[in-house]
Amino acid sequence: MWKELINIWKSDSLLNQAWDRSYESINISREIFLEAVRILRESDDAKINKEIRKKDKLINKYEQEVRRKVMTHCTMQGPSSLPSGMVLISIIIDVERLGDYAKNIMDLAADHPQRLYVPVYEENLTEIETDIKRAFAETIHALREHDVDKARELIATHKTEVRRICDQILSDLVQGKVKEISHSDSTALALYARYLKRISAHLNNMVTSVVNPFDRIGFKEKKKT
Repeated sequence: MWKELINIWKSDSLLNQAWDRSYESINISREIFLEAVRILRESDDAKINKEIRKKDKLINKYEQEVRRKVMTHCTMQGPSSLPSGMVLISIIIDVERLGDYAKNIMDLAADHPQRLYVPVYEENLTEIETDIKRAFAETIHALREHDVDKARELIATHKTEVRRICDQILSDLVQGKVKEISHSDSTALALYARYLKRISAHLNNMVTSVVNPFDRIGFKEKKKT
């Protein structure tokens, strides 16, 4: 199904342009995320690369452009073109949300200028940060190369690793199980875990489009009986 959609997008100039913008937006959101994590987790100051921060507005601009191109295409080509257009709209919405959550992490870093370092959770945080960084790169690959096996692997990773760890961190913090942590770090960690979980979820939504029809994007792949 995904390979067929790619072929449709590439055969029509408007959809091809919309796909190119969507793909470019995914790369921008990844760049913002990497910079945000660097500032919050690897730096003792809140010095932000202003050029990268500005790119969030570029994602918003591209989202509107994709919507216009898809709407124009569907108006001109009729109802038969709607499914392929809807998938593109779904992807660009997730990309825009990725950019928003990455920017949220940047804002968090600005309010928490010291490096966020919580010894009791360092191993878990490093694991999910690594997983999400990898998921960004591999989601881009899966979308570009219509790699069904990689898409399924990414979907399984989100459910078994990232979501589980983030939920455990949030649960521990809410229940007051961690005593050796400041109020500032506790609040920052709770927000950070939430943002990481949502970023992983939006990457998951995007990659499900490789294995699912439009109506099941974001849901488990329906097994053939």
